[in-house]
Amino acid sequence: METIFIIMIGILIMLAITDLVVGVSNDAVNFLVSAIGSKAAPLRTIMIIAGVGVLFGATFSNGMMEVARKGIFHPELFSFNEIMVIFLAVMLTDIILLDVFNTLGMPTSTTVSIVFELLGSALAMSIFLVYKNDQDASEIANYINSGRALLIIAGILLSIIFAFTAGAIAQFLSRILFSFKTEKSFKYYGALWGGFAITAITYFILIKGIKGSSFAEGGMYEYIKSNTFQILIFSFIAWSIILAILQFFTKVNILKIIVLTGTFALAMAFAGNDLVNFIGVPLAGIESYKAWATSGSPTPDTFMMSSLSAKVGTPTLYLLIAGIIMVLTLWMSKKARSVTETSLALSRQSEGHERFESSLISRSIVRITMNTAQSISAIMPKQLNKIIDKRFEPQIIDETKSKEDAISFDLIRASVNLMVAGILISIGTSLKLPLSTTYVTFMVAMGTSLADRAWGRESAVYRVSGVLSVIAGWFITAFVALTVSFIVAFIIKFGGIVAVFILLAIGVFYAIKSQKLHKKKKAESDERNKIENYVSADDNIFERCSNNVINILNSIDNMYLETIEALGKQDRKKLKKLSKDINSINKKSKILKDNIFNTVNKLQEGSIETAPYYVQVLDYLRETSLALFHIIEPAYDHVDNNHKPLLDAQIEGLKLIAETINSLAKNINKAIKENDYNQYEDNIMNIQSDLLSYLIEARKVHIKRIKNKDVSTRNSMLYLNILAETKNIALYSINTYKYHRDFIIGTKEQ
Repeated sequence: METIFIIMIGILIMLAITDLVVGVSNDAVNFLVSAIGSKAAPLRTIMIIAGVGVLFGATFSNGMMEVARKGIFHPELFSFNEIMVIFLAVMLTDIILLDVFNTLGMPTSTTVSIVFELLGSALAMSIFLVYKNDQDASEIANYINSGRALLIIAGILLSIIFAFTAGAIAQFLSRILFSFKTEKSFKYYGALWGGFAITAITYFILIKGIKGSSFAEGGMYEYIKSNTFQILIFSFIAWSIILAILQFFTKVNILKIIVLTGTFALAMAFAGNDLVNFIGVPLAGIESYKAWATSGSPTPDTFMMSSLSAKVGTPTLYLLIAGIIMVLTLWMSKKARSVTETSLALSRQSEGHERFESSLISRSIVRITMNTAQSISAIMPKQLNKIIDKRFEPQIIDETKSKEDAISFDLIRASVNLMVAGILISIGTSLKLPLSTTYVTFMVAMGTSLADRAWGRESAVYRVSGVLSVIAGWFITAFVALTVSFIVAFIIKFGGIVAVFILLAIGVFYAIKSQKLHKKKKAESDERNKIENYVSADDNIFERCSNNVINILNSIDNMYLETIEALGKQDRKKLKKLSKDINSINKKSKILKDNIFNTVNKLQEGSIETAPYYVQVLDYLRETSLALFHIIEPAYDHVDNNHKPLLDAQIEGLKLIAETINSLAKNINKAIKENDYNQYEDNIMNIQSDLLSYLIEARKVHIKRIKNKDVSTRNSMLYLNILAETKNIALYSINTYKYHRDFIIGTKEQ
């Protein structure tokens, strides 16, 4: 029996390490977004500062495990056996749940997930005990600390509303004070602003960061609380003087100091308090085992866990190890980058590709907000409206910068994000409210984005939809955490150690699948970024236009021939692969088309007259790839559904068409590569004419087959569709060639 529990403790420790990794990957968004989004420092520097903050906070945290041990349930009513079931169910559920959100790139609250997992698994064991002891169902309430759970839910709702509102108001006032052109205004008020901001961050460190820390024992924390006002006044004066000296006598950007200080503070508090959740459950499990093992080893079903009701500090060694794992995860986790990118995408100042689609709710919210804003603006003095609008005139964004080099928002907004989040979390902590740092920091960032007019008419519905999706995910976190841990607890209770290993195997299988899914999503994102950076590059736009045409037409030509061959062989796997490949080309052509705005902006003044030709080139490239898509998809469906194959004569005819398409593409590419349109143009037009004539003849022959009942309906639908889309490929290819020719020649003649 003891061996089984030793194995369970080992599993808990292993799960704790895994949970640290997935937890940091999600919660890193709390303290990294502002610094990364504003490019306050190189990424390496930001990661070092955040890493030091995490290690510092984890090492010096006293780490009381109140929530894990007794915050949600009453441990004295549960036996050692039942406590271990609860803890195992929590850890297994938490890892999978957080990894799902990491894979999706969605920020969620690790605190809320742990709390509701504890609630779900404890509820399962409570029901089991009530049934076992033949008690009334109302007795379940005695096992669960329901008041704590309700307080947490209320804290979630309040933190969402207050954080968003506070962020919006603070950013609006900050922008009125400084505008987007901070050079003059910041010269006069910058030191005072910086003093106030760092004082707020200092308050956050004092109240939230060192609460419960080992070096704050002996009444130090109480002293800080009772003398908070004096400390803050002294801090404000001292920091204002220091920053004024730096501002006037050095070239140091004091806004960067504010942002990096705030990043350190949030990272420290995060590690010192929030991430204690990840090791709280396993450590409570270890304490439970020690209590049982040193009690004379009574049966685990009769040894009640009243010992968990006492306060127990966390050994510094455990915290140091946890801190090291956190720091390593920060540097190595690709999923942490994905979660951070979601917040950056929703808060960036510039427009561009939007990750989320609009929804009915988001459209309604935006419409109501716009109407309300217009009504308020109508009753305000026109002169006041002009003054406000002038303060919100954005700086011109340098479109030549790559996505990695461009900032998502400026340092003013980054400092407001950190300052407001720090103040709110500090106030919540001092009032003993169960706030989630994830919810507060995310909603503050969204509020500042709204106030900064980052959500313009071109992007508002998509950004609002994204925010609603994230918020919905938070409530889903609570529901799923409770439900799944409830089920897992029952499975472990009745399945024992065998069930634990089966659940572990399922978890490992999921982890492998999720890693592949995330890798695929990351590859797609990297491909998009690569294309967008390629479009934003400063190299020769004419050369890039030519390369785009050549590469896409070459791909389409090759894939057309492969499609016909695979269709003739009824090769389903090949057609499935071609279906994926054409989707990739479609995405590339769409990204090129979506970035027309950036490309046209790079054209010199003399090229404006020919710019419409370039726009048409991308339009026809897109249509050409879509035409091939409408050949491959029906061909794959035909084979996948086991319909009768095309006739040999049909396949042979399509192969001749494919060869003609190949000849057409080669001549177009030669003309573009050699920049010699006169030499190849007649040949290109003749090939097109022959191809179109052949397509007409092929259609006539097929109609005779239909009359003679030589082919089925499915055969006819597929074959006629291929002929029609082949005609489109030919026409779009020629139009691509013509407009590319006119773009290149016309621009050079100007």
